[in-house]
Amino acid sequence: MTDLALTTDRPSRTAAPVNTGSVPAARPSAWRRRLPLLLLLPFGLVFTLFQLAPIAWVAINAFQAGGDWSLANFREILGSPWYHQSFSNSLDLAFWSSLAGLIIATLGTAALRRVPGRLQNAVVAFTTMASNFSGVPLAFAFIVLLGMNGALTLLLQQLGLAEQFNLYSRGGLLVLYTYFQVPLAVLLLYPAFDAVRDDWRDAAALLGAGPVRYWLRVVLPVLSPALLGTFIILLANALGAYASTYALMTSNYNLVTIQIAGLVAGDIFLEPQLAAALSLLLMALLVLVTVVNQWLVARSRHV
Repeated sequence: MTDLALTTDRPSRTAAPVNTGSVPAARPSAWRRRLPLLLLLPFGLVFTLFQLAPIAWVAINAFQAGGDWSLANFREILGSPWYHQSFSNSLDLAFWSSLAGLIIATLGTAALRRVPGRLQNAVVAFTTMASNFSGVPLAFAFIVLLGMNGALTLLLQQLGLAEQFNLYSRGGLLVLYTYFQVPLAVLLLYPAFDAVRDDWRDAAALLGAGPVRYWLRVVLPVLSPALLGTFIILLANALGAYASTYALMTSNYNLVTIQIAGLVAGDIFLEPQLAAALSLLLMALLVLVTVVNQWLVARSRHV
């Protein structure tokens, strides 16, 4: 009885009933909700001033001639063989340098993913640095190495390997363009190779597929969206290149970017409205290529 009394006299340790009614969550104050928008204002201002405003200026001035709205600039461009040649040369250099850069970068990235991690990181770091080496310094480096009296040119001529090579020609520009395309392509393709698993090669070998068939039937279909996207970026990069080409060739090679620069800052004549029309046509070409690329990527994902 004593133990029973002691037990019943103890205070109850059960928790107090909890109010299960729904309590509305505290709403953030108005300034906290608007804080991200306020932080985006500097970015929006810079984007407007340096992206949207120039595009708007180009679009408006492309349709201006003599102070009036007109299509005279486009008629002059479309009727001029000189401007036709500039677009043809730009597309020629952009296409072949992008294709060559993409092939070299694909093979190089595939080999890079199979080397030890420390060496892989070192090569990626070097590639990042090389992708920023462009413009006038790149042109000067090529002149020192592959110019008429360049160190590498003289060495190859002594070996009988480069007697006909001329840096100041289409072939020289193609080598220059391909050089600055490869590091950019490697950086763009490097993450895409994460989708290729190492055991796929062993599985393909067990099924009787050799290395060539493995690449054609397994790797390339998996990488096709990344390859197409990288090709378009390389194409846009080459079409917009100016500093390296001008430093190497001045105005001796007819390209769209060189024509635009000559019309904006030429010593003989100044026609910014015609330059705006050329720029608008170049942007339209890039938009068309991008739309075709998105269509091809969408088709490759559904196949």
